[in-house]
Amino acid sequence: MKKSARAPALCEARADYEGVEQALRPLREPWAAEWVSQPGWWPWADVYGNALVVLGQLDEADAFLHVHEQRAEAARHAPARGRLAYVRGRLLGQRGDLDAAEAAFARAVDLLAPTALRYDQARVHFAHGRTLRRAGRRAEAERVLALAGEAFAELGATAYVERCAGDQASATSQTPTAALTPQELAVATLVPRGQTNKEVAAELFLSVKTVRYHLTRVYAKLTSGPAPSWSPTTSPGPSSDAADCTGGAAPRWGRAVGPGEGRVPSGRRPAS
Repeated sequence: MKKSARAPALCEARADYEGVEQALRPLREPWAAEWVSQPGWWPWADVYGNALVVLGQLDEADAFLHVHEQRAEAARHAPARGRLAYVRGRLLGQRGDLDAAEAAFARAVDLLAPTALRYDQARVHFAHGRTLRRAGRRAEAERVLALAGEAFAELGATAYVERCAGDQASATSQTPTAALTPQELAVATLVPRGQTNKEVAAELFLSVKTVRYHLTRVYAKLTSGPAPSWSPTTSPGPSSDAADCTGGAAPRWGRAVGPGEGRVPSGRRPAS
């Protein structure tokens, strides 16, 4: 696989959704419409659409998905329809229509089940689990994320395995974090892993300002000290935002996952 084709998938595995959007944006130009946008030629539309959803560009994602969904339906291309269905589910979940989101994820599973596309199947479970977690449905989220983690582990997709583990910890954490809301718990779990506020915001479909607000609330609930102060600048290193929010040391609440978060999965997406 060429480096240019591999880069967006690696950015996605690292939760670098801005990198995904920037890498794939040129494929929306008119010159690409007649070849790269055809279902089955190269599966990029779901990766790009998912990045738009995660970045909060919901209307743009909706319009983009509609075009590619029509193409996939016209071609009766099951893998493309399945990939796009999971992104549609994530978009619907972000908009709060959980029943429709569940139906979209179920459709994605059904369409991809007869195929050998195990990486795509795992991505469906991962997106579904994150949507459930964001909705506060922890038990269901843990079950679905466990399916995703097992599938990624079989493929050797290390970065995704660790992200699933972190999400499962967020979904199942109890005391002393029982007083936290689902979003506060999710933020508190991601920050000790060395992610910046911007990266946490992208993963949870939140603004950076909201992430900072949640961290302030978490700090107030789990410590007896003063609320953290915020600095508009960050120092070098992957834990700069985590250090800023506590005045020098990353918080110790939640379950911290090891330093392999940035590793790239070795499993490649199979050709459809």
